[in-house]
Parts: sequence; C-alpha cells; structure tokens
Amino acid sequence: RMCVDYRALNAATIKNKYPLPRSEDLFDQLKGAKVFSKIDLQSGCNQIRVREEDIEKTAFSTRYGHYEYRVMSFGLTNAPAYFMEAMNSMLHSFLDNFVVVFIDDILIYSKDVEEHERHLRMVLETLRENKFYAKLKKCEFWV
Repeated sequence: RMCVDYRALNAATIKNKYPLPRSEDLFDQLKGAKVFSKIDLQSGCNQIRVREEDIEKTAFSTRYGHYEYRVMSFGLTNAPAYFMEAMNSMLHSFLDNFVVVFIDDILIYSKDVEEHERHLRMVLETLRENKFYAKLKKCEFWV
C-alpha cells in the first residue's frame, strides 16, 4: 500500500474532535443479544469523496507523475474521526438499538433470529442506499 507523507498538511489542519467511543460503553449495549453479524467496510475512508475545493490539498508527486486524491486518504489526520462521524450519521436511527459502529466496523446485534434478519436487512439496505460497500471476506453473519 502506498503511503503519502501528509505531516505538513496534518499540522496545518484544524483537528476534528469527534470522539471515538469507549469500548466499555459499546459492550454494555450488547446485553441480552444472542445473534450477531459484523460488517467490515471495504477501504472505509476511501469510500468518502473529498470536497472539490479540497482535492488539490491532497496532491503528491512520484517519479511517475503528479496526483490528487478524490477520495479520503488514510493518512489525513481527520480521516478516522470524519469517517466515524459519517457512519454514525448514516446509521443514527439504529445506534443504541441494534447497531454498534467503531470506525469501519459495524456490529449488528439482536435477541433472536427473526429480529436479526430484520435488523440485518435494514443495515444492508442503508449501506446500499448510501453507496457504502463491505469487504465480504472480513464480514461474519449469524454468529
């Protein structure tokens, strides 16, 4: 995987203070759940487009040419927080009910199989509507 040195850009960036959740708080939500599915999003940050006016700020050069990212790069200081905020915003109506989000991992939890089928369908439809894609090899269903 290619790595771009964004230290200068990151130093000049206003930091997004969006908090990552505490794992203890996330585990508390799972009480009573018996059926689980985990969705791992494919190259999470790369699924979010960079605003048109910010594309030039992501520029980098190699011996093969000059390039700019059109999607969020993993090396940008605000990438994890922005991605987490986007996931929470997209799945907000499911959070604390049957979904836990931690950066690019989505855990769906339910009390029984019938409920889980409904929950899983709702989350997958929401991801599809918002054009977010999972890495099927890393997903686990009906655990």
